[in-house]
Amino acid sequence: MTGYRIFFILLFLAFSFTGQAQTGKSKMAKSKTTILYGQASFYANKFHGRRTASGETFDQKKFTAACNSLPLGTWIKVTNLKNKKVIYVKVNDRLHPKTRRLLDLTRAAAQKLGYIKAGLTRVKIEVLGKTRPIHTT
Repeated sequence: MTGYRIFFILLFLAFSFTGQAQTGKSKMAKSKTTILYGQASFYANKFHGRRTASGETFDQKKFTAACNSLPLGTWIKVTNLKNKKVIYVKVNDRLHPKTRRLLDLTRAAAQKLGYIKAGLTRVKIEVLGKTRPIHTT
């Protein structure tokens, strides 16, 4: 009789741990979005047509960015904290190592965010990953 009790207790414990493991997996599947805050500027016209760090040709009319803290090829959502305008850009270049800015955007991207006259603005960056988001500008 005690053998059956031990068997049922072990069976109960096995099902209990299985349920917890599945719950743990579903919690791990939810990924947190990386968010960065900092200052953004935009490229000078003299860089138009030059090669970027990723090897692409820089174009002021595209929606791309230079960033030292994110991998090349990463898509990001950029929000201008002053007016809440949003754009989606791909990181394809690097900033000068000594710069304190978080991001340099193309002129087209800066225009869409509404800070051409100011030259600089505070931004929120949400990292989206390597695949192009559906709702890009």
